[in-house]
Amino acid sequence: MPDLQKLLDKKQHKHQLQATMEKTSPDNNPKHPSLIKTTPGFHFRPPPPPHNLTTFITPDTSLFQTIHMGAAIIDHNLWRLEIHGLVSHPYTLSLTELKALPSTKITAFHECYGSPLKPPTEFVRRVGNVTWTGVQLAKLLAMAEPLPEADFIWSDGLDSGTFASVEADRYQKDLPLSKAFQDEVLVAYEINGQPLDVRRGGPVRLVVPGWFGTNSVKWLCSLAARKGRSPGPFTTTFYNELVPGDESGKMRPVWEVEPSSMIVSPEPDVVVRGPEVRVWGWAWSGDGVERVEVDVDEAGGWVPASVIPRKEFEWQRFEVTLRLPEGQHTISARASSCQGHQQPLRGRRNQVHRLAFQVF
Repeated sequence: MPDLQKLLDKKQHKHQLQATMEKTSPDNNPKHPSLIKTTPGFHFRPPPPPHNLTTFITPDTSLFQTIHMGAAIIDHNLWRLEIHGLVSHPYTLSLTELKALPSTKITAFHECYGSPLKPPTEFVRRVGNVTWTGVQLAKLLAMAEPLPEADFIWSDGLDSGTFASVEADRYQKDLPLSKAFQDEVLVAYEINGQPLDVRRGGPVRLVVPGWFGTNSVKWLCSLAARKGRSPGPFTTTFYNELVPGDESGKMRPVWEVEPSSMIVSPEPDVVVRGPEVRVWGWAWSGDGVERVEVDVDEAGGWVPASVIPRKEFEWQRFEVTLRLPEGQHTISARASSCQGHQQPLRGRRNQVHRLAFQVF
């Protein structure tokens, strides 16, 4: 990336970096010169029901929104991204400089884990499929050259406040260095070809395809190479869960998305003409979906559906035609991932999607 290397070689830029880091580094002072204000309070906008998510690309207006502590209102001209910590070459980028670097687009499902205040036993399908544009995090980190002792990248957002009675001076998450260097992870500034707005985390956010949305830090201002995990509340108090099926009580971070699926058509309680009924929907998983099966009336006779192979990290369409007699029916869809993980039937946030409808 010669353009970025030129920036690093400029003495004026290095002098500016040193002054900026001494005065405004998130490690020392949560206030940032670009932060105008934070609109306080939790905000959640649910997605539409599955039968309305009919398009491969989800419009921004139909994508769920989750804001934990309030939206950060940012002066784009003053915004800076610091890449620092346990690195050989710390540096900063303005928004103009970031956008001047070679960009990457990736289409990926984007899923909310659900409330970190409740056990993950109720089904949650807050998901959409969008195209992000930005700069690969791996390339930004490569120029900084993380030191051998660094094993995590801590990412800071400019939002602060209180969530579930816990105060935080920033929204901070972490990524293992091995994930941070994957090609799909972006420092993004566009969604579906449009600049990120305030509620979507603009001007710049982290995007971690294949992992739950909580890891994709909004209003990004800092990327720090560190040894060990972040001690912040959004990695310790919130967004950890019991390992499914492990009776020892072992916990794990909310990272990779487990296989899930939802039926788009037919919609719940609809009356359709039989006997042939087309069933289709979307399936997704951090490691990709290999198989989707559909069951009728919970009889256990799982019928394989056709599944479009994944190219990037997008959700995958499945489809099957069933031959059904007249009357009331219930159908269920179950996805299995490429690593062999399968949607549970009940009792888990990604349990199979069921719906009832009438055939005439």
